[in-house]
Amino acid sequence: MSLLLSPFELKGLALRNRVVMSPMCMHMAADDGFVTDWHRVHYGARAQGLAALVFPETLAIDKDARIGEGDLGIWSDDHVVGLRGLVELLHGFGAKVGAQLGHAGRNADLPKVVGVAPSAIPFTEQSPVPRALEIQEIAALVKEFGKAARRALEAGFDVLEIHAAHGYLLNEFLSPLSNTRTDEYGGDAKRRYRFVREIIDEVKQVWGDRPLFVRISSNDYAEGGNTPESFLEYGFWMKEQGVDLIDCSSGGIKMVKVATFPNYQVPASELLRRELKIATSAVGLIQNGRQAEEILQNGRADLIFVGRQMLRDPFWVRSAADDLKEYIDIPKAYTRYGAAWLDTKLS
Repeated sequence: MSLLLSPFELKGLALRNRVVMSPMCMHMAADDGFVTDWHRVHYGARAQGLAALVFPETLAIDKDARIGEGDLGIWSDDHVVGLRGLVELLHGFGAKVGAQLGHAGRNADLPKVVGVAPSAIPFTEQSPVPRALEIQEIAALVKEFGKAARRALEAGFDVLEIHAAHGYLLNEFLSPLSNTRTDEYGGDAKRRYRFVREIIDEVKQVWGDRPLFVRISSNDYAEGGNTPESFLEYGFWMKEQGVDLIDCSSGGIKMVKVATFPNYQVPASELLRRELKIATSAVGLIQNGRQAEEILQNGRADLIFVGRQMLRDPFWVRSAADDLKEYIDIPKAYTRYGAAWLDTKLS
């Protein structure tokens, strides 16, 4: 059997294959970030479609941390009931479920909310100027990530991922293009990493030894910004702190035109995996089974995160199996046998 469709285990987390539904903004939550039927149908279809691990969209750790209106929240204990119901539904279809915790930072697009950032540097010249965080506010946000991790644990999530990519708050601290602070949270790489370090430490106090991922923007695509080589240092510190997998995305710090093509982000995943001896995931324009299998067979990643392709095709795993000319078990209702069985029951 192919690697893509083979079971995979990471720190006791048993996945039925190596396909992960990548977290993507849907903006379909009820007021104040609550789960709706839309989420249950949307994510349930991907779990039924045999994705091994399903990440809903980023869960905002604060009401003002949302990327936009309609984002799911995890800033209140009231969110836990809905999130737990979603997790239990996806578990019922055989999928594991991940919680990505995040803060939009200066890129929050919310009415009457002034975005916050490490420094008062806007995303573009036309963007609103964010407010630079005070030291005490940074400490409070670290605690909020810890509280969010506790809620994720109570909701039954299997994996926790810290969102430090795509130009959002943690990525803003890591990048020298958006962090020009002169205190202990800015300057050299070690000080720019301090906020992420404190969040990982805080989260692990609650999350324990369960699987912990960090999503990174491995490349800022701009002069003076982070590159995959920068993340050899950051990634070493993450591994030291007990991070189990680095989820390698890119971009978001500056408005730049990025040349995208199949596997364009895979070299960063390959570099970190090889040099740091840590599990990584590949994401970005991974469109079919053969492409994903090449990445795994050549040791370029451990898991394949599928985004837009899985929005187009909830049964992407079955499509990948067809591409690889492999047989996989599918829900009986979708087979001729299943249809006959249903006809018998209904007659």
